[in-house]
Amino acid sequence: MSKRFRMSTALDVDDLLMECIPYAIRLANEKYKFDPPITIYEVDRWGKLDSRADVIFEFFDDPEFYRNQPVIKGAKEFVQKLSKMTDVFISTSIPPKYMGLRAERIMEEFPEIPPEHIYMGSRKDKLNVDILFDDGMHNVFKSNAAYPILMRRPWNQSATGMLAVNNYDEFLKLLEVITTSYTYVEGTGQPPQIVVLVGPSGAGKIQVAKKLLEKSDRFAKLVSYTTKESSAREESDWYHYISKQQFFSMLEQGQFFESTMYAGHGYGTRKDEVDQLLTSGKIVLATMDICGAMALKTNYSNVTTVYIKRDRRSLLTSILQKNCADEDKVTRIMAIDQEKRNAEICDHVVSGSDYDETAETILSLLHLNEA
Repeated sequence: MSKRFRMSTALDVDDLLMECIPYAIRLANEKYKFDPPITIYEVDRWGKLDSRADVIFEFFDDPEFYRNQPVIKGAKEFVQKLSKMTDVFISTSIPPKYMGLRAERIMEEFPEIPPEHIYMGSRKDKLNVDILFDDGMHNVFKSNAAYPILMRRPWNQSATGMLAVNNYDEFLKLLEVITTSYTYVEGTGQPPQIVVLVGPSGAGKIQVAKKLLEKSDRFAKLVSYTTKESSAREESDWYHYISKQQFFSMLEQGQFFESTMYAGHGYGTRKDEVDQLLTSGKIVLATMDICGAMALKTNYSNVTTVYIKRDRRSLLTSILQKNCADEDKVTRIMAIDQEKRNAEICDHVVSGSDYDETAETILSLLHLNEA
């Protein structure tokens, strides 16, 4: 009997296992009585912000801060589950004078992780692991791990094209998808309940989705919410357009079961709207990034992901022709190579520059073009 391959996972600590920025914000609001209070959404990028939120940095030089950092709800259970699936390591960046405190907390709160698996330092690109899970997009972007995965937080909202999740459950689902991607699984021949089209900007996901709707009455489109500005509204019938303030308000109220940031714009989907479409008996058709696709796989059992692959020249041409700001175009172009890696974890990969032909191929794969 062959021995099953066991992957290795490196976990960040701050804002992945233990509260850091939210905890510092609470301390700052208690000490300085800010009115209105500082919110987590004011910390919208990594490092100093030149705003009142910079006050949180004073707490990062206090040993009591590291001694009392709260463990994030669900983190212990997450590490327990993950330890049964992969070899778990800690990769944490912390000032040298507080490394002892950090090690003590990790060993106390997460006894499943062997002490010799605790690594400290900022050069996470030197780690030789299969998976890196981190909230710092700079660490994810530079990582040499086979699968660097970003935990979505307000300060990494500009990250585009990376493998990303919103919570522990989505990470565990993504890990399951990654693990099974090494093994061929025979399809059932039965159509899925939900089909998600994934691919880089410029791949023509919405154009392919429109062709699918034209060719088959088995589909019902899922309309998502977005903060894209009016200049980018080329596909208005696929989105509910809202302000960033509305987006974060809906996020805080738990109205989205999945949300992501792409090229600086917020995207979200309401579970009640997916459920309503499913009751119609039709196949829900969605266009999302890989983060949204994993959220659907986490919440529903019969979801098929289809990666739309196009050559680089076609992608660049499509992006440059978009009616959006130059900065937006640059962000999308820079994300192309990152997004290509997402094809590895999708159920199907479909190539072709012709949208009609691509749609036909998808219908064939899903057994929907048969008489």
